[in-house]
Amino acid sequence: MIKPEMPDKAVVLVSGGLDSAVTLAIARAEGFSPYAMSFSYGQRHAVELQAAKRVAETLGAARHLILNIDLGKIGGSALTEGLPVPKDRQIQGTCQEIPITYVPARNTIFLAFALGWAEVLGAETLFIGANAVDFSGYPDCRPEYIQAFEKMANLATKAAVEKKVHIRIQAPLIHMSKAQIIQKGKALGVDFSITHSCYDPGADGLACGRCDSCLLRRRGFHEAGLTDPVPYAP
Repeated sequence: MIKPEMPDKAVVLVSGGLDSAVTLAIARAEGFSPYAMSFSYGQRHAVELQAAKRVAETLGAARHLILNIDLGKIGGSALTEGLPVPKDRQIQGTCQEIPITYVPARNTIFLAFALGWAEVLGAETLFIGANAVDFSGYPDCRPEYIQAFEKMANLATKAAVEKKVHIRIQAPLIHMSKAQIIQKGKALGVDFSITHSCYDPGADGLACGRCDSCLLRRRGFHEAGLTDPVPYAP
């Protein structure tokens, strides 16, 4: 009797936000067995980790790993220090000025951990929900960054050097607008009510509705012709 082939494993970065939830759904829809990885990195919006757990469980992650790294000791970001989070900014897609919510080298750090886990799992594919259309201007969300990291991954890993496998960094949302991402998630059955996007939630966990991430999310639902199921602070 021929045994059925096991699905390929993939490591998926899951923050608990809208984009990473859709990315996880895409990985699963493409036939991968997704292994979700999240980080407690000293972020002020640590409530997103509860959302990450819900997303990983609901969308069928084979395993969900949460790593603790304190990027607050490095500082340099409103998300890890006591700096004010910008509110009510005019969001025009790609911004010329990188906002203070940028966390120094965050995607590079996260992808490095994901790459290490992928080697141990025998996975050749990593998924990240980076987006270069509707975003806050972060340099580590650009296509050329993803391409550069993939090249580095194939130079720096035992799997690539000895086994001649090709490590792939998949960023399926990279050229999509927020509205398109939401529509894609809806088509894949993503429950957006379990996600969290806000950079500066209140003590009750409610999204502020005014930070860059909230504004992009709200505009995305409006342009998609859908209602955002997440409650916002008055």
